[in-house]
Amino acid sequence: MRMTLALIAASLIAAPAARAAGSDRPIELASLQTSAAKTGWLQVLSEGKPAKAKARAKKDINTSPIERELIAFGEKAAPGTIIIDNSERRLYHVLGNGVAMRYAVSVGKEGFLWTGSNTVSRKAEWPTWTPPEDMRARESKKGRILPVSMKGGIDNPLGARAMYLGSTIYRIHGTNQPSSIGKAMSSGCIRMANEDVEHLYANVTIGTKVIVRN
Repeated sequence: MRMTLALIAASLIAAPAARAAGSDRPIELASLQTSAAKTGWLQVLSEGKPAKAKARAKKDINTSPIERELIAFGEKAAPGTIIIDNSERRLYHVLGNGVAMRYAVSVGKEGFLWTGSNTVSRKAEWPTWTPPEDMRARESKKGRILPVSMKGGIDNPLGARAMYLGSTIYRIHGTNQPSSIGKAMSSGCIRMANEDVEHLYANVTIGTKVIVRN
């Protein structure tokens, strides 16, 4: 009898783990999102968490909390034009025939918003970040020391892709902070989630017109 109870107890303990392993939603990551979890990824991985948890985390870093949408677009603009609406915090890539792809973006915070038009002058994959000196000085006053230059990579705030606007300091670029998407949090650049900026980047050519409006 004691042996039978032990076997039943063991099966009940194992059952949730088996269901979790077969689920499309890995529960390892959910546990990291609780207030009790204060550890970083290096510590988590050192404790032997499955590779699936790492893959899911990278996806979360790259994915926008607001999905891009193919929408009807009645405004007059040449196909290929990019229109960024600061108040909506949305970027429209005009495809023609009354259709556009709409992406959620992060725009300039108070004091850093701007409007105007320019063209895409350069494109870069996993771009190097070179913070302007005024930005470095500004952040230094807050106790945050920015690098003179940072090579591209997942920790780089420019994210996976960048499209440079004319000879200005502004870019449409990715981010490793998808929580900023849909908000006014940048220093003037237009931020997109990495998955979205890669999607736009693949469909934009040098010389593309970019309009930024309120």
